Amino acid sequence: MGESSFSFLSILFLLFFSIFGLTNSSCPIDLSYVETFPWNTTQCQEPDVKHCCQTLLSLIGIGLAQHLKDTSMFQLPDAAASSSCLSDLQTKLVSLSIQPSVVPICFENSTQFVANQSFCAGIMTTQDWTEKLGSKTPLDENCQGDLKGLTRCSSCVDAGKRVTSQLAGLDPNGTKCFYFTVLYAAGIVNEFGPKDTRTATCILGLSLSSSADKSSSNWSKKTSTKLIFGCLGAVLGVLLALGVIILYRKWEKKQRQNALHEEYVRSFRASVLPSTGVKWFQVSELEQATKGFSQRNLIGQGSFGVVYKGTLADGTLVAVKQILDLDSKGDEEFCNEVEIISKIRHRNLLSLRGCCVTSDNLKGKRRFLVYDFMSNGSLNDQLYTSGSYEHSRNKLTWPQRKNIILDVAKGLGYLHYGIQPAIYHRDIKTTNILLDSEMKAKVADFGLAKQNNAGQSHLTTRVAGTHGYLAPEYALYGQLTEKSDVYSFGIVILEIMSGRKVLDTSNSSVLLITDWAWMLAKSGRVKEIFDESIREEGPKGVMERFVLVGMLCAHVMVAFRPTIAEALKMLEGDIDIPKLPDRPLPLSHESFISSLLNSVSTPTSERSRLSSSISSV
Repeated sequence: MGESSFSFLSILFLLFFSIFGLTNSSCPIDLSYVETFPWNTTQCQEPDVKHCCQTLLSLIGIGLAQHLKDTSMFQLPDAAASSSCLSDLQTKLVSLSIQPSVVPICFENSTQFVANQSFCAGIMTTQDWTEKLGSKTPLDENCQGDLKGLTRCSSCVDAGKRVTSQLAGLDPNGTKCFYFTVLYAAGIVNEFGPKDTRTATCILGLSLSSSADKSSSNWSKKTSTKLIFGCLGAVLGVLLALGVIILYRKWEKKQRQNALHEEYVRSFRASVLPSTGVKWFQVSELEQATKGFSQRNLIGQGSFGVVYKGTLADGTLVAVKQILDLDSKGDEEFCNEVEIISKIRHRNLLSLRGCCVTSDNLKGKRRFLVYDFMSNGSLNDQLYTSGSYEHSRNKLTWPQRKNIILDVAKGLGYLHYGIQPAIYHRDIKTTNILLDSEMKAKVADFGLAKQNNAGQSHLTTRVAGTHGYLAPEYALYGQLTEKSDVYSFGIVILEIMSGRKVLDTSNSSVLLITDWAWMLAKSGRVKEIFDESIREEGPKGVMERFVLVGMLCAHVMVAFRPTIAEALKMLEGDIDIPKLPDRPLPLSHESFISSLLNSVSTPTSERSRLSSSISSV
């Protein structure tokens, strides 16, 4: 971008502030450190705007972390304060001979630093943080003290990933949870504070100037020399003896761990991977592909793992999923997904390209799954998160929605009927449906999938899945059948056709999408279920057929739901849709809960538990 363009944008930005009077409101952050802190200003003196924006975000993070430490508030109080801070930042950049127009380029939305309950699980203050995560988190154990060393910094970064994963479990749609974790670690946990170069470099990822690195290195060398010569004569013999003992014990421990790890790897490869076509990756290959699992390559995260975009040595784009929480269910989820997905091959199921099992003293056990990269992200991104992916700025068209629904139905049909034993996915939802470059849908994430082995009971003691998508009979008393996946599929159809989320929490009471759709259909207003963007696009009869199939699949009563094969034929118009049977009262209604509990042989002591469970479905 030319110098004249920078100047023009800068003038517009400052003119906006002067017209609306936003510069009159003082910034609650003292940004004087921008001129004195030894950050690498060359990042913003080169034409690479992307790296400059990342640097400025980290630089502002120092102020926000200090603001959090002083006020217990994660972000700024209002838009006026945010605009004033951005204006102050421009002034400081001018003094460093940096074009001020990079600020409006990097921060188009001046309210992104303003407090908002929707950013991350309703967290706005440190008190909210403690209420959500407790008084102690992995950050408190791993992000204190001097973080300059590689080991200490890596431990802190890994702790941040685990805490971010916890927050994602509380709010899957949160957009600032990772940034909140960074601010809390730098501003609250680390006693040196965010303005310390070691804290800013490790936690905030801020690059220092070359002179600062050299100065720090020289200081470290001088200090080390003094300590060595001061203690050498007195304790040299003791240190050598202790050193030999410690090294021997570490070596012995490492040998035992390596032997256990190698045995696990051998048994895993022998039991799961033979004749599957799944590649065994070395962790070094994945580190190179993802640029060391860089935060810039992070494209998704959930309760059990984080996903990075990577490029293999041959240029193939992949998605690398790292399984977290291995001490509880993570290792089980990993083995289950590898064992099941390595057996299946279908154009509408995301196939496994490879996996990696590794363990070391520094980072412990690590498990990775490698898939083909889906350039259009998840269905959830396309429906609800505008701008997250390259092609998600436009609403899905009717033909795209129709094809996605048919693709998912074909993928589920293969799981239920195309292989033996049949596989029940158990977690069909919009975030687990991925879209390739041609908007073809692929069902993904088989960590909770279960094989329907002959002779096994259909009852399960462990109910797995996501609230809103769970079939009532499965959520209440663990009855798992192919109709459980059909129910979740029906919910997804209604989401796709309406553009509405499965649970509407805008009012005081939670409204399930099936209850909302049923009320409209019962009053003869099926067309109002269609997303406004497609109401004039497709043939009304076909669109209405898709909605009715969705309602039938998501019927409360198992007997009235079709199989996935029947549902696909109805969607394609090969068989007629039966008249929608009468539907019981909404799941949260007392009369429905009472009748359902009375119809199940359940001890009185269990009924209160079941009653509370149904309200969360």
